[in-house]
Amino acid sequence: MWFLGMDIGTGGTRAVLVNEDGAIVSSASAEHAPFRTPQPGWAEQDPEDWWRAAVEAIRATLAAAPTPIQPIGGIGLTGQMHGAVLLDAAGNVLRPSLIWCDTRTQPECDWLHEQIGYERLIELTCNPALPNFTLTKLLWVKTHEPEIFAQTAHVLCPKDYVRFRLTGSYAIDVQEASGTLLLDVTHRRWSAEVAAAAGIPMAWLPPVFESTDVCATISPDAAAVTGLTAGTPVVAGAGDQGAGAVGMGILAPGSVSATIGTSGVVFAATASPIRDPKGRLHTFCHAVPGRWHVMGVTQSAGLSFRWLRETFFAGQDYDALTAAASAIAACSDGLMWAPYLLGERTPHLDPEVRAAFAGIHSSHTAAHFTRAVLEGVAYSLQDTFTLFAELGIPVTAIRLGGGGARGPLWRRIQAGVYGQAVEILTAEEGGAFGCALMAGVGAGHWATLDEACNAAITVAERITPAPTEITAYRTGYAAWRKLYPALASLHPTRR
Repeated sequence: MWFLGMDIGTGGTRAVLVNEDGAIVSSASAEHAPFRTPQPGWAEQDPEDWWRAAVEAIRATLAAAPTPIQPIGGIGLTGQMHGAVLLDAAGNVLRPSLIWCDTRTQPECDWLHEQIGYERLIELTCNPALPNFTLTKLLWVKTHEPEIFAQTAHVLCPKDYVRFRLTGSYAIDVQEASGTLLLDVTHRRWSAEVAAAAGIPMAWLPPVFESTDVCATISPDAAAVTGLTAGTPVVAGAGDQGAGAVGMGILAPGSVSATIGTSGVVFAATASPIRDPKGRLHTFCHAVPGRWHVMGVTQSAGLSFRWLRETFFAGQDYDALTAAASAIAACSDGLMWAPYLLGERTPHLDPEVRAAFAGIHSSHTAAHFTRAVLEGVAYSLQDTFTLFAELGIPVTAIRLGGGGARGPLWRRIQAGVYGQAVEILTAEEGGAFGCALMAGVGAGHWATLDEACNAAITVAERITPAPTEITAYRTGYAAWRKLYPALASLHPTRR
């Protein structure tokens, strides 16, 4: 028996088949059309394009699988979080989806905080209003496109729209729903109080399931176009961060992942919902039933390294840059990088602050600048670990993922900055893999996600920082923390 996982991302859709041992059988991807930006800060995608890519990825994955083809026991979906897909009563898409990186909704965030109260909103949903959350997008449509709002009958997130096309059923999981700002995260159910205050009918919201629950089956129509079998169970799945955490085995309290992609995410599993009264961390339901997670986000993590390369070192590859930077001592001889190219989320919630190098000396070389960028990103992720300590969130093991886990220098820098050993997995397969494991649990092959991850995930390397590196980076981080207040004071509205 095989299990299918799918990740409906921003740039494309990826599908993977996993066997009963948790090994990848085959995989394939299909690109999405680039998202549209009709105005600065806007970001929209056509849900029909996600469906096209999903069909292509499924068919290509099945075609790439070895024979004999095994029965698919279950399907799980993940994808970009926070998007708003508005459907009419017949299930037709009413407008392009406002996706996660759309930032037009700050006025709606301010209105929600005034209407409900900042502290009360955190009590109800464990999170403050941020422009990327789904609810703020619905309120923007309500204000600016009332004719669309009046026709709305269903609201879905991106991967849940693809599930609707696969099954004909409306559904969402608790982890994804946590990012809508409409979920009572503590009790894992919709918040009637928030919906009423925002003027969102409860009938618009799909039924909420735990991530491993079977919530639908493949329809005959979808089977005909995808090559799947009608009646195949589909589990609820999770948003991309929740599914990615499952794929890395970040399930038990104390386990933490630090993932560097374009942005950077520090994700910690918790036994109970831990609220940050100041709203600096996201608190969501975990994909594991009965568990939660907290999450801090650095806006420009891998983006910082890409920007440095494309702006100053065009034509050079990343390995050559990091090889040169590895010869530079920890803390880059005083050169520091504040990675605020797109503002910063955790812990500052400041979209206006901007990036900077500081401490430049005539003796600094190109290699110093590279190492300073890698260290600055690690420091920004350490800000989340600092919040974890402040809030009493345990950290017993750290696993690295994304581009920051692929280079030995960035791994070593992170271990030194975090001040403890970090682990690298044999293979990091991402959210689609995590959802395939969820499908295996839903199909009854594994009893729990803990059992599935123990069977499918192995650690390849453990990197322990030298005491001298820990000491150097502790001093370096203390100096680096002085950059944000200085940079924030430079914005015209704050002078």
